[in-house]
Amino acid sequence: MAKALTAQSVERLKPDSGKRLEIPDGLLVGLYFIIQPSGARSWAVRYRYAGKPCKLTLGPYPALDLGTARSRARDALQKVAEGQDPAAEKREAAQKAKDGEPKRDLISAQLDVFLERHVRAKGRARYAGEVERLLNREVRPVWGERRVQDITRRDVIELLDGLIDRGSPTTANRTFAAVRKFYNWLIERSVLDTSPCARVKPPAEETSRDRILTDDEIRWLWKATERTGYPFGPFVRLLLLTGQRRDEVAKARYGEIKHGDLWTIPRERTKNGIAHDVPLSAATQEVLAGMPRVLSKAGYLFTTTGDSAISGYSVAKRRLDKRMLEEARKEAEERGYDPESVHLPEWRLHDLRRTLASGLARLGHAPHIIEAVLNHTSGTVSGVAAVYNRYSYADEKRQALVAWGQFVNNLVGGANGGNILAPQGGRGA
Repeated sequence: MAKALTAQSVERLKPDSGKRLEIPDGLLVGLYFIIQPSGARSWAVRYRYAGKPCKLTLGPYPALDLGTARSRARDALQKVAEGQDPAAEKREAAQKAKDGEPKRDLISAQLDVFLERHVRAKGRARYAGEVERLLNREVRPVWGERRVQDITRRDVIELLDGLIDRGSPTTANRTFAAVRKFYNWLIERSVLDTSPCARVKPPAEETSRDRILTDDEIRWLWKATERTGYPFGPFVRLLLLTGQRRDEVAKARYGEIKHGDLWTIPRERTKNGIAHDVPLSAATQEVLAGMPRVLSKAGYLFTTTGDSAISGYSVAKRRLDKRMLEEARKEAEERGYDPESVHLPEWRLHDLRRTLASGLARLGHAPHIIEAVLNHTSGTVSGVAAVYNRYSYADEKRQALVAWGQFVNNLVGGANGGNILAPQGGRGA
């Protein structure tokens, strides 16, 4: 007698390179776990209808887990008991969709439904926006007029290869994750049985960055932001002084700042979905006080139009790099070095967040306080725990950010005597 399948036993089953395997479920007669010689796995139901053996493919594993496969198998067997043929009904529905409503199965049409019913309805605003941008920018223009059933594993690989060749490995990984989620959703809705993403690996390996700005680089950056002016100059200064994420700072509003010394980022704009209080040090308040206030119905701190928050980070960052290098070479010449021998290592705006974290550790603040400043808490807590999390370590966070603001102010007030050709602490944290 066949044994009841379990999640663990299914996961341990291996393919046989010489033949196709069908492992019956001892708990639900008629349900089989199928393993192809290639390693592809799926679920199927076998039954008899009008005296003939029939088979209904339920969907691929692991997109369809054991519990869901059993539930769908029971539904199919119930139809058989009522005199229906679920496999024939599925074939007829697929043919009808192909012949009668071809546009319904186009990638663009299904993407619209996916974004509306799944991404926007169930995802946090920031996550939903990122997935929507990726699918609309990288997938819709390429596959939009093709049917979801016609996309093959080769199509997926070629799409990802194009992103890698473009020099965007991180985008390739994020796009792959979004496409895979899209096709798993189609399977859940019985639009498809299999996913073209099955057995496709993420296209690029991602390594954790460890770049932080040195003391010299912080000083050059500060001078460069002064020359840059509003909005990007003070925007970058706030990134450095608060350690918050780029979009959280860029889309900050005056209405989020209370009593001049506390900035509350609403849960809709945080990565983990938890409202986050950021104490504003004297250094940060000074930056804010020196900014012009552009009339904006939305109340954005950083805007050029009044209607939307700033964008165009890449262009602003290149200008900032150019001015930082000019400041570095100016200092080199003043100290008797060859200015042309000075070069600025590549860095990103997100590295300012890591620079603050490293700086707080350097000033003696505990790791859990640094995590609290950065809002690195998991988004799974709710209720009283979520409220407690928001206000926990409020005093310690303020002390940490005040100390960091004082450190930066002391640093940018003058040369610190460091060796600008070999600055200390170029990497770490």
